[in-house]
Amino acid sequence: MPETTLSEIEQLRAEAAAADAVFEMDEEAFRALYDRTARALWAYLSRITGSPDLADDLLQETYYRFLRARVRYESDAHRRNSLFRIATNLVRDTKRAPRPVFDEAIEMANVAAPDAGADAESRTDVRRALGRLKPRERAMLWLAYANGSSHAEIADVLGLKTASIKLLLFRARRKLAATLQRQEVR
Repeated sequence: MPETTLSEIEQLRAEAAAADAVFEMDEEAFRALYDRTARALWAYLSRITGSPDLADDLLQETYYRFLRARVRYESDAHRRNSLFRIATNLVRDTKRAPRPVFDEAIEMANVAAPDAGADAESRTDVRRALGRLKPRERAMLWLAYANGSSHAEIADVLGLKTASIKLLLFRARRKLAATLQRQEVR
């Protein structure tokens, strides 16, 4: 066993104390933030991954990384955008894993479609069509139409330029519409 000097022990104690101090948000403030954001964040993760189980795991990791970040947030909107950005990056990291996460055969998560009056068959068609889109396209559509995010917020979350969001959103909508039309023909 290597010998440890007194200065190394003191350094380890200081690092442990610093690790405990990372969580600067008190429990009550975190609980309020979680209550305001968790449902929308989970729905977003569920839609872009296609897996409620993976969304559960990524949701926990998102909040953990959010709390570990030593960032001063200007507003609730800034906190919310940071959460979505962390979540998006986690999905990208998961996609890079050797096991494919975004398989076209995966049925989209059982999350209610934005149009609650639609019948079950059309909701299933929309889920399948969304499942055929690229993850970034799904994320953009979800952020824009389910969450009501602005182009600037979408750009911030996905790490894109604000000027490109309008065109990319247009293409994603057009691709979704074409996919839905192909499903109707079948």
